[in-house]
Amino acid sequence: MDTPLRTVRTNIVQSIRAFRVSDLQEAAQGLGHHFLYANLAQAQSRQDVLDLIAQQFMLPANVGKNFDALYDCLTDPLHKSGPQPGFIAVLEHIPANAKFDKEAREQLLDIFRDAADYWNDRKVPFRCFYSFL
Repeated sequence: MDTPLRTVRTNIVQSIRAFRVSDLQEAAQGLGHHFLYANLAQAQSRQDVLDLIAQQFMLPANVGKNFDALYDCLTDPLHKSGPQPGFIAVLEHIPANAKFDKEAREQLLDIFRDAADYWNDRKVPFRCFYSFL
């Protein structure tokens, strides 16, 4: 695999650090994977984060309700819809403020870690890259 992801495990949640979003998008396209991108710079609260992810990932509106609904949308319905080629998700500029504190950030990333585990069990690559605002 001659992509920027050649040294990245197939099911992982990690900081975007050395990667550019455009390179990750190209890698997803080259691999035939779904590319999910959310810019969360305008989010202030948990509800804002959920709403922006649902909108930018083009997920059903019920995702905006809570983290459990987000996990559900990232896993079982997609699995039931047929074979999946893989996923590269980017959560850019996760807020770091009083309304979206460290605990909320960890809960959000845990949803994506759990989704990576879900897809790993099904032998489907799921990589999530994130950055904080």
